[in-house]
Amino acid sequence: MVTGTDWDKLRIFHSVADAGSLTHAGESLHLSQSAVSRQIRGLEDSLGVTLFHRHARGLILTEQGELLFEATKAMRKRLEAAEGRIRDSADGIFGELRVTTTIGFGTLWLAPRLSRLYEEFPNLKIDLILEEKVLDLPMREADVAIRMKEPSQADLVRRRLMDVNMQFFASEAYVEKNGAPKEVEDLAQHRLISQSTNSRQVSEGMNWIAPFLSAEHSSRLTVNNYFGILQAVVHGLGIGSLPNYVSVDTPGLVHVLPEHQSKVIPVYLAYPEELRQSRRVAAFRDFMIREITEFRKQYQLGDAALHE
Repeated sequence: MVTGTDWDKLRIFHSVADAGSLTHAGESLHLSQSAVSRQIRGLEDSLGVTLFHRHARGLILTEQGELLFEATKAMRKRLEAAEGRIRDSADGIFGELRVTTTIGFGTLWLAPRLSRLYEEFPNLKIDLILEEKVLDLPMREADVAIRMKEPSQADLVRRRLMDVNMQFFASEAYVEKNGAPKEVEDLAQHRLISQSTNSRQVSEGMNWIAPFLSAEHSSRLTVNNYFGILQAVVHGLGIGSLPNYVSVDTPGLVHVLPEHQSKVIPVYLAYPEELRQSRRVAAFRDFMIREITEFRKQYQLGDAALHE
């Protein structure tokens, strides 16, 4: 059984498991290899198990070692969260904030607006994690998530920020040269640019584009993220399926077949309950709310101009 006196052993075990080497762990901990080895042996003796397989190329965790490593990783993340909350309360808003969202939303909507957050809080260090994979917030894989559906995990604070629809867009130059389709059937005469149905994406977007991809097209381009699709559209390659928020920040886009769009895709901001009092999280949340409010005004103005 691990007792309160074994916290140091657990810390050393975590470093060894992370490094895969007694020598490298000792260097990071400023301890000799023999001291690290004694601590690991002591921990194995107290638990009555072997934590590492030892061989010439380094150390490999046993099954019991893997279980303990998962536990120490969770402990470390909890400690980092507690330290962050303490720093928040004592010294104001600074330090690292890990924010995860999709590649499309992160590159096309969020990143262009972050300068205003840094103007207000220049000592923040944002780690922007862009991927389609849903990271585990309670396990502290990230501090804040912006997701294209309501989070299902428990113990999360969540707020619905906005709604998104997938729509068709082309560049003004493309429409001037090739014309715009009047009916859905006319799309077959144009190059369709979209994500493929095999790409990892929001289900509503995939369900919407699937029938269009099943139709016959003389030419087609599929890209596995919306940034690539937008670049192709802007450079006049064809008609692209894109989230409607791109219309605000991308001049020269034409909304094609405006009566056709996907079902609503809700955008949620979420963070762990334990970060409810974090001033860094609150600063980012308030920034997002302000930016969404301004975005809605710009989008409504643009939409009204489009239908004049």
